[in-house]
Amino acid sequence: MIDKVLAWMEPVLLVLVPAVLILCAYFQVENTALLSLMTVVLALVPYFLRFERRHPRPRDIMPIVVLAAIAAVGRILFAPFPNVKPVTAIVIVSGACLGPQSGFLTGALAALSSNLFFGQGPWTPWQMYAWGLAGYLAGLLGRWGLLQKKGVVYGFGFVSALFYGFILDSWYIVGFVSPITWQSALAGYGAGLPFSLAHAVATVVFLLPIFRPWCKKIHRIQQKYGVGSGEQSIS
Repeated sequence: MIDKVLAWMEPVLLVLVPAVLILCAYFQVENTALLSLMTVVLALVPYFLRFERRHPRPRDIMPIVVLAAIAAVGRILFAPFPNVKPVTAIVIVSGACLGPQSGFLTGALAALSSNLFFGQGPWTPWQMYAWGLAGYLAGLLGRWGLLQKKGVVYGFGFVSALFYGFILDSWYIVGFVSPITWQSALAGYGAGLPFSLAHAVATVVFLLPIFRPWCKKIHRIQQKYGVGSGEQSIS
């Protein structure tokens, strides 16, 4: 019963986060930064609880941990190049191969672990949410068989990176810009757009060499060792 409630809460809370941002911006709510932060933290909880309640075997956890670690290390290695990072590409691979929940956890853990190097702060839950959402959506597209075409994979990677930037920019604008006007919002999004575009292009560049080979290797490991979270994956 609890698992069914958590499964129902996952997509609901994902949608609740942008809804709270929009409402806070529209009504000019005070303490928006704190309220939106509490909402996004709440949205992360069902994924970790549901995964933990399944009592996963160590072999089921390893793919998520390894991919999250690779994503975190990749982010650190490319730190000298602003917004050129392989995290989104690796998270998409995780979601496509391991399923929506595992994709979300990979993105969230990659953000949390890499920020041990870059520094934790109120931005961390938002990065966990944004990268987790990319993995979750990749898992849904993989489950529906929509990531079999290269064009869809690269297009989704490009849009996911842009959406990541949009989420972080929205959090900053709604939480810290006062008063919020069309002019201030456009200025905020405009300032972040070059970085988001760099991130989007980099994501496609990273996906080009890794998506198919990594998916094949992960699928082979799943078949040979029975590794995985039990979610449907693409071959």
